[in-house]
Amino acid sequence: MLLSLALIFTIGLILGEIFIKMKLPGFIGMIITGIILGPYVLNLIDSSILNISGDLREIALIVILVRAGLNLDISDLKKIGKPALLMSFIPATLEIIAVVIFAPLLFNISYLDAAILGSVLAAVSPAVVVPKMIKLMDEGYGKEKRIPHLVMASASVDDIYVIVLFSAFISMFQTGDVSFASLYIVPISILSGLLLGGITGYILSIFFAKFRVRDTIKVLIILAASFFILSFQDLVSDYIAISGLLAIMVLGITFLNQSEERAIRLRDKFSKLWVFAELVLFVLVGAAVDISVALDAGLMALLLLSVGLTFRFTGVMISLIKTNLNKEERLFTGISYLPKATVQAAIGAVPLALGVGSGELILALAVLAIIISAPLGAIGIDVTYKRFLAKD
Repeated sequence: MLLSLALIFTIGLILGEIFIKMKLPGFIGMIITGIILGPYVLNLIDSSILNISGDLREIALIVILVRAGLNLDISDLKKIGKPALLMSFIPATLEIIAVVIFAPLLFNISYLDAAILGSVLAAVSPAVVVPKMIKLMDEGYGKEKRIPHLVMASASVDDIYVIVLFSAFISMFQTGDVSFASLYIVPISILSGLLLGGITGYILSIFFAKFRVRDTIKVLIILAASFFILSFQDLVSDYIAISGLLAIMVLGITFLNQSEERAIRLRDKFSKLWVFAELVLFVLVGAAVDISVALDAGLMALLLLSVGLTFRFTGVMISLIKTNLNKEERLFTGISYLPKATVQAAIGAVPLALGVGSGELILALAVLAIIISAPLGAIGIDVTYKRFLAKD
């Protein structure tokens, strides 16, 4: 195991830095590391690590969601208003619809498998979007019309919306209840997740206000609370649907709104923790990919991803109707909403682990979506922001 970890850390970080030097997201190098070291190529990752890879990816997802919550100021959403609300679900919904229509035609899979695939592919990536938007805010681009705030806030909610839908579709697969009526669990799980996350975050805020502990201890307590939330979700799943992942993000939002100073310090701690979580997440998702399945998908995969991104871009344009953004600013916003990475890496292998018939194809397409859309969006943002956005 120690040799495997040494290879993961060394090669993953080196390839990540190489891609960063090329002005591309570093996690692409980490995915390639996983593919090379994984069981389908060199088989140099110890089986004991692969056996717990699902748990490690879930921990990485928790770190993502807490970070997103600590960055999401409710006042920003209120100031932005309707466009932020629409962008949090319309682009993702249209992309899922596109996948449900075209995936069965291109790959001969069931409509439920296509819905699961669509929910895996549809989330935008905080790992790409959030740092880019913070950079624009620091430099003053698009600040007057709050365009970086719009993209960052909407992207965070977009992820939760997609994850809740993914959980609903997986539940359909596990129970065999495949119908639109069974989607009633979506609003229930959202409301219960909001309530559970708000209560937990408020209790922890009061606890930390009364009992002074180091920020590192706060991070560990928040992680423990997040683990309890997911365990509680599984415990009561037969009685009520709860979106534990939404609850974790709301926990972070509650912290930010209770004490911004404390939230900023914790945000820094989670950013440091993310350095390790990101490496583990992307290397392990790369290791799970059977590269032959991805190659067999070939042109059909590229066609499906292109159609999905076109529907997503159209959804952004629809969301921005009757706003004060000009043509160039709307185009920039659409480009900013293309990158995919973190959510696809975190949940892409779940269908395969649960025995979904198209699990290998879903994972392969999730990785292809990361490799194609993350550089496309990142480069698109860097190339266009100075030309399309006004600088304050």
